[in-house]
Amino acid sequence: MDKLVRSIKLPFVFDKEQLVIDTNKVIKKKWVNHYNSMDYSGKWTSIALMSNGGKSTNINAFSNSTEGFIPTDALDFCEYFKKILDGFLFEKTSVRLLNLGSGAEIKPHTDHCLGYEDGVFRLHIPIITNPDVEFILDNKRLIMREGECWYLNANFMHSVKNGGNNDRIHLVIDGIRNKWTDDIFLKEASIEQFTKPIPVIDENQKKLIIDELERMNSAIAKELINNLKS
Repeated sequence: MDKLVRSIKLPFVFDKEQLVIDTNKVIKKKWVNHYNSMDYSGKWTSIALMSNGGKSTNINAFSNSTEGFIPTDALDFCEYFKKILDGFLFEKTSVRLLNLGSGAEIKPHTDHCLGYEDGVFRLHIPIITNPDVEFILDNKRLIMREGECWYLNANFMHSVKNGGNNDRIHLVIDGIRNKWTDDIFLKEASIEQFTKPIPVIDENQKKLIIDELERMNSAIAKELINNLKS
């Protein structure tokens, strides 16, 4: 039986009111459309709280930039977000707010090499959501509530549809695995459950992955492209 980890509800609970207060502080700043324009329909926008170079419009989850990864001006007055980030004792590689508008849909896709077994991981903290958000991970619906903290294995196929009347906003944090995270993750699942799944992707999905890797323009990305094409 396949026991590979798809998701984990981590043992953190954050104050829903404080999350909304900080979100409202940046809601009128410049949010930018998500760069994977072929992967969604409707409104899907983002603002960076930390980024390479410190620009809030730099929402790329993967970057080979030599600029330092630092807080953006969007984080300046968000004391609760700062507290959350300071409490996570791992190196961050992406910190964003992601807003999926009412009626918008993120199409089924995988995010290449973004599982804990790859040495990296992605956390979702829902800030504003509704019962009509359908997050499907590996053909199963996952319900994430405000203030919870979830690890999602993005190597598995996933999609999202916001069928509600309100926007859905998550704080999304990418990080690098270390001993501190191992102490947390390996209490929730055994080391054997963090094993790379064999991806099953069609040609269209392969093209989308290659397009994203080409935007990264790094040596590792080029090697992955060659592997995908072979």
